[in-house]
Amino acid sequence: MDRKIVLGVLGFIVVLVTIGFLLPDKMLNDKDTLPWHIEHPTPQTTHVLGITLGQSTVPEAERKYQEKAEYSLFKSPDGKMGAEIFFEEVVLNGLKAKVTLTVDVPQAEIGPMYERGLRMSATGSGSKRITLQPDDVARVRTLPITSLTYIPVIKLEEQVLQQRFGTPAQKVRETKNGVVHWLYPDHGLDMTVPTGDKPVFQYVTPNNFELLRKPLLAEGEVLQ
Repeated sequence: MDRKIVLGVLGFIVVLVTIGFLLPDKMLNDKDTLPWHIEHPTPQTTHVLGITLGQSTVPEAERKYQEKAEYSLFKSPDGKMGAEIFFEEVVLNGLKAKVTLTVDVPQAEIGPMYERGLRMSATGSGSKRITLQPDDVARVRTLPITSLTYIPVIKLEEQVLQQRFGTPAQKVRETKNGVVHWLYPDHGLDMTVPTGDKPVFQYVTPNNFELLRKPLLAEGEVLQ
């Protein structure tokens, strides 16, 4: 096939996907799984992308996304540990994305999970990734999801993001890499808007939002 034709087809596909973000919600497949459709059943919960943070468990997410999850425990360079559940590819409203969940593992349990890990590998950030043994995976599956990170496969313009999410309460720029965070504390949303790259949406419950904002304010520059 002629190279120009291939490039033209690819460009048309990108335009169609981007237009999907601009069309009215009724034109999309499922309002419940749109990233800008955020609800708060209680002050301690956030319903977004088909699951309820603070309440839903991983099996519920697997059923909603129709994908099997991958489980790991991460230990950061400063010694903090947490369990992460990763979906390599989910398709919501025709848009492919990566989704990462975290669950609230009691402190008394997470250390022994680390010690029982089957394999350990290093990540580019200096953290350690531990593969959980089956019994620990089974335990993680019973715990409530506390945060969700959503990374679509396409780049989105700031104009599109502002149209869908509204004006953020605050904007903070990371001093190290220049990435700008749009903060929506009422919705528990931290949205990164890197220039020329894909946005990253991180959702928590509103009562836990300071866990996201406090480190940014300590090391970043407030723009708004």
